[in-house]
Amino acid sequence: MWRVTGLQAGAGPPDEILVTNTELHTDLRTAVRELCARFPDSYWRELDAQEAYPEEFVRTLTEAGYLAALIPEEFGGSGLGIAEASIILEEVNRSGGNSAACHAQLYIMGTLLRHGSEAQRRYYLPKIASGELRLQAFAVTEPTTGTDTTQMKTIAVRRGDRYVVNGQKVWISRVEHSDLMLLVARTTPLEEVKKRSEGLSVFLVDLGEAIGNGMTVRPIRAMINHASTEVFFDNLEVPVENRVGDEGQGFRYLLDGLNAERILIAAECVGDGRWFVERASRYARDRVVFGRPIGQNQGIQFPIARAHVNIEAADLMRIRAAELFDGGHPCGAEANMAKLLAADASWEAANVTMQTYGGFGFAQEYDIERKFRETRLYQTAPISTNLILSYIGQHVLDLPRSF
Repeated sequence: MWRVTGLQAGAGPPDEILVTNTELHTDLRTAVRELCARFPDSYWRELDAQEAYPEEFVRTLTEAGYLAALIPEEFGGSGLGIAEASIILEEVNRSGGNSAACHAQLYIMGTLLRHGSEAQRRYYLPKIASGELRLQAFAVTEPTTGTDTTQMKTIAVRRGDRYVVNGQKVWISRVEHSDLMLLVARTTPLEEVKKRSEGLSVFLVDLGEAIGNGMTVRPIRAMINHASTEVFFDNLEVPVENRVGDEGQGFRYLLDGLNAERILIAAECVGDGRWFVERASRYARDRVVFGRPIGQNQGIQFPIARAHVNIEAADLMRIRAAELFDGGHPCGAEANMAKLLAADASWEAANVTMQTYGGFGFAQEYDIERKFRETRLYQTAPISTNLILSYIGQHVLDLPRSF
């Protein structure tokens, strides 16, 4: 289990250059790489072909304590910061793996930690830290509302000591591989609230009890192996004590966790980008055409070099956002910019690598096409790059609201 001693993350004010804990981070990177080396390209390739969940990898990562990185030590976790959690996910992706199989637990857990009752934290967090329970699913998105979360149609009506839930969610990943799911539903009708962001609540759903008893799960076949599903609620009963925080404050709780999500996804994209650049560089050195390595040609060399530059620049924004987050400073702009820059850089690196490999990039045995598909997701999810630009325009540049 990873522990941190004597580390005060992000101690300085936001206008200072914050220094990362180099020794801790170096040791952490080394340890995660060694773990990931036990799961080579062939492991992920076979799972992708079978559309199977990386059960063994997730179990190993859990047993090593990495998925409990953000859980305080008093609840059995490592008590690390978002900077360290982002390094874990970066290294998984840099090794050729796909941390999307388990990343949600790191940022979903924060809602329970920050807004759950003392009884909820004491009961659930130690079990999540140990791996006895998995909290990998977060049900927010709906088929008719998308990212317009305040317009969600799923409702939860209180009846005595229970809430009765009806509605539908879509693109909810890892439901079939989780024990618990955070659900966001409307508890006050939209027409009865003063602000459209009011009236949403968060619930902790016991999937073992819910599936088949008011909750139906339908897998979605997609271009990536992401364990995505549609979820249907038909009079699902959820105990009142499973509500997280106050009724009607769910949207605020949701926003509270978005910066962590953005930073972690940015780190995954950095990991993908570095994987692509390393593979492209190696292939460009070794592949000989017309009597010379193709990497000697500027048409091959320059795009790889530019992809490297953009990945490194995006990583600096990821580091900055993480340091601000861990220091308790506002970081909405930095977290969003980190996600946008890293997603764009990894997608650029993916295209450059496909072009460098030529026809072999499309062959499954080289793994380029698999990682190409995986990193494309982050142009769209968990928030599209256009919505990030909208946020920056409105909240940073003080431009008129566009929607």
